[in-house]
Amino acid sequence: MADESSSEDKTEQPTGRRLEQAREEGQVPQSRELSTFLVVMTGVATLWALGGWMAERMYRLIRKGFTFEREAAFDHTLLLERLHDLLGGALFTLAPLFLALLVAAVASPILLGGLVFSPKALGFKFERMNPIKGLGRMFSTHGLMEMVKAILKALIVGGVASMALWSLRDHIFDFMTQPLEVSMPDFMSTVAFTSLLIASSLGLLALLDVPFQLYQYQKKLRMTKEEVKRENKEQEGDPHVKGRIRAIQREMARNRMMAAVPQADVVVTNPTHFSVALKYDPEKMGAPVVLAKGRGELALKIREIAKENDVPLLEAPPLARALYTHCELEQAIPAALYTAVAEVMAYIYQLNNWVGGGGPKPEAPVDLQVPEGMDPGSPD
Repeated sequence: MADESSSEDKTEQPTGRRLEQAREEGQVPQSRELSTFLVVMTGVATLWALGGWMAERMYRLIRKGFTFEREAAFDHTLLLERLHDLLGGALFTLAPLFLALLVAAVASPILLGGLVFSPKALGFKFERMNPIKGLGRMFSTHGLMEMVKAILKALIVGGVASMALWSLRDHIFDFMTQPLEVSMPDFMSTVAFTSLLIASSLGLLALLDVPFQLYQYQKKLRMTKEEVKRENKEQEGDPHVKGRIRAIQREMARNRMMAAVPQADVVVTNPTHFSVALKYDPEKMGAPVVLAKGRGELALKIREIAKENDVPLLEAPPLARALYTHCELEQAIPAALYTAVAEVMAYIYQLNNWVGGGGPKPEAPVDLQVPEGMDPGSPD
C-alpha cells in the first residue's frame, strides 16, 4: 500500500535533470516491437534488393554440392575441401543479409532512446539476482502487459504467416516439380513476399507499442512535488547561500568602485542624497565615464573619499539624479547628457588651471539643463 500511495503522489512530469540522470543510468525508452519490426523489414528489403543475386549463387552452390567426381567419394581430404568451399560460398552469399540485420539490430534502439553508453548499467546489482523481486516483476502490471503483447504478437504474426502460407500452398508444392534453376528465384520471391506480410503485421504492433513505451517511461520517471522542489533548490542553490554570495559580490563591486573614486575628475552631488564620480580622457574615451555612483550613506562615502584625494565636488542636483538613474558603472554617459556634462568638464578644466596658478578662479556652473524626463525628481 505504501508503494501505491507513493506512486499516486508522483504527479509531476520529470524535470530535465531527472531525465538526464535516467540516461546516465542507462534508462531510456525502448520498444522491442519497434526493434523487431526494423530488423525484419531490413531483412525483407535486403532480400528484395539482392534476392536474385543470392538465389543464383545458392543455386550454383547446391548444384556444386550434389555434383562431385568419383575420386572425391573415397578421399576425405577432397570432401573436406569441398565442404569448406561450399560453407565459404554460403557465408559470402548470406553476408549482406547478416550485415544488414546486424546494423538494424544495433541502430534500432537508437531511434527511440538515442545513443547511450552507461557504465552504471553494466555494473553488477545483487537485487537483480533476488528471486522475490523477480517474481514481483513477473506478476506486476508491466509483466502482465508484456504477456498480453506476447500473446497478441503470436496471434497476429502466426495468423498472418498461416494465411500467407495457406494461400500459397499450391505454389509452394509446385516447387517440388520445377527444375532447381527455376524454383530457386521463385522460392526467394515467395520468402520475401511472406516476410513482407509478417513485417507489416509487426509494424502494426510497433505503432501500438511505441506510444505505450513512451508513456510508461514518462510515468516511471514522474516525481512528487517535493522532489521537484528539492531538485530546483539543488539546481538553483540554497536561497540563503545565494543571498550570501550576492552580498559578497555586491561588497566586492562596492570596494572596486570606491577604489576608483580617487581617479575621478569630478564628483557631481545632490548635495546629500546622490553622488556620481566622472572621468574623461579625450585620448582614450569618446565620452565621460561613470567610475562610481551611490545614494544615501554610499553617496556620503564617495564624497568623503573624493575630499581626501582632492577630487573636486560640484553640486548639481538635477544632473546628479539623472546621472545616477540613467548611467551604469564603467559605462559612458548617455548622449542626452553630453551638453550638461560638457559644461561640468569645462569648469573642471578651468579649475585645474586656476589651481595650477593660471587665470582667474572660475565660477561653478549653475542651473545645468537636463533634458525633460531624465531627472527623476528630488527624493526629499
